[in-house]
Amino acid sequence: MEPINMEKVQKELDRLANKEVYVHLETTNGAYASHFDKNAYNVGAFIRNAKVNYLHGKIVGVNGTYRVGLKLDMGWVYGEGLSDWEVDENNRLLMAGHDREGRLMVALQIGEKPFKY
Repeated sequence: MEPINMEKVQKELDRLANKEVYVHLETTNGAYASHFDKNAYNVGAFIRNAKVNYLHGKIVGVNGTYRVGLKLDMGWVYGEGLSDWEVDENNRLLMAGHDREGRLMVALQIGEKPFKY
């Protein structure tokens, strides 16, 4: 993965808009929080292979931290805290945000075929 380039990510979001796509969205502080602070709460969200058809996607952000939103017919899907991206060998848009130590904090991935389990 490489640091997000807003223009390139926006082109990929546009390429995948108005198609039936599969979304993987994950947020976590997982064991990171309780590992360092017994009073910290572990929080997270995980959805894989949600089939959506988004009307348009938009990336916004500054200083290396970005939010990507997907406008659905009746709502939004978005990931915030994204910092890195790539298009993989299966032509899927993969985006992630990592903490200062490189641990995954958020992932938003979009592909035209389901993600493996």
